[in-house]
Amino acid sequence: MEKNNPQFSVAILGIIFDPANKKILIGRTEGVPELPELTWGFPGGSAVPGEDVDITLKNSVKEKTGLVVKNLGAIFSKTYPEKEDLLSVYFLCESFEGEENAGGRFKELKWVDPEELEDYFTTSFHKKLKEFLLELK
Repeated sequence: MEKNNPQFSVAILGIIFDPANKKILIGRTEGVPELPELTWGFPGGSAVPGEDVDITLKNSVKEKTGLVVKNLGAIFSKTYPEKEDLLSVYFLCESFEGEENAGGRFKELKWVDPEELEDYFTTSFHKKLKEFLLELK
């Protein structure tokens, strides 16, 4: 990113936690031009100017997972060494209805234990986010 061009993209991501099974939902993705090395990720989408972040989050999660979620609040944000002009904001969510179905760029969905998450990610996984997710157990 050029220093004199401060524009960047904002990704709104849902960390869907199942408190009964203590697992988190991730999706296998293909063809993300912004992060070509990305293989697994959290469901979400790009922030839309003028659209409420909560609406963007819920619509994006529904499109990519088939699930309707309750947003429990923002838990983390970060930029990436792989893409410095991208800011991701992570929201803790719980699903309360819907039928699980991979959609959008997701080819597969998988529930994993928090301690297994980092094994699936081919992009940087922030230490503080990892610590937060491990505390969900």
